[in-house]
Amino acid sequence: MTPDRRAICFGLGAVGLWSTVATAFKVALQHMTPLELMWIASLVSWALIGALVVRRGLLGEALRGGWRTAAWAGLMNPVAYYLVLFAAYDRLPGQEAMALNYTWALAMALLAVPILGQRLTRMDLLAGLIAYSGVWVIATRGRVFDVAFADPLGVGLALVSTLLWALYWLLNARDHRAPLVAQWQNFSVGVPVLSVLVLLGPGLQWVGGTGLAAGIYVGLFEMGIAFVLWQLAVHTVSRTAKVSNLIFLSPPVSLVLLHLIVDEPILPSTLVGLVLILGGLGLQQWQKAPATPVDAQS
Repeated sequence: MTPDRRAICFGLGAVGLWSTVATAFKVALQHMTPLELMWIASLVSWALIGALVVRRGLLGEALRGGWRTAAWAGLMNPVAYYLVLFAAYDRLPGQEAMALNYTWALAMALLAVPILGQRLTRMDLLAGLIAYSGVWVIATRGRVFDVAFADPLGVGLALVSTLLWALYWLLNARDHRAPLVAQWQNFSVGVPVLSVLVLLGPGLQWVGGTGLAAGIYVGLFEMGIAFVLWQLAVHTVSRTAKVSNLIFLSPPVSLVLLHLIVDEPILPSTLVGLVLILGGLGLQQWQKAPATPVDAQS
């Protein structure tokens, strides 16, 4: 198998896993709070990535340095980002939270202007206008001239999660830690913080077999294996554009799974809004240089 074909297999594996997590979020949140889900998933992911760090002989590197960066990066991701994202999923239908979360790439383009001194192109502005019109359609559930949102807090949380995720990657632009090392260090900071929050809040309590299984699934696949597969895809492929466009396969699959497993009716407004969001992302992706590296998420 050629390196590019292997990279595409890695990428398809990551996208396939990301397509299932919106459903896993909704199942888990039926049995526990966002904070409890975050704690279980982070603990599982920390253990999994830690095992990979040890297996690859990176533990010495992970223990020696990089903790100053991890101190703030771990508070952003996993703590702040996932708590806000799970809170959005707790309030909104999974299809809406998932679609709104896909605007993070456009949020990154906007935030890169003040943070990295980059300029917005006309295509960036057009892509943003198209995608955020899709956000408006979803937020109003098709009543585009009615400002009475069905759940303004849920919509706000979903959009704040995109800002946190975009800000995290922009601030990490100069992070020279190996990806696995960085991920493990960040979770090493995040897990103790989340443990304290759980003990001060709901406390340790049994969330049921289904809830526990869903939480473990989120930790293994959303925060763990999918991340590793995507990193392998990006670092193996000859041109990043060959795998970056695979992420567009995830939303339609997520919608189908939410409908079949969680029994969410697919709202026409979600379909229209998602088409606009993906159209905006497609325009933004189309103007990128072929070799520009990217990172992705659920």
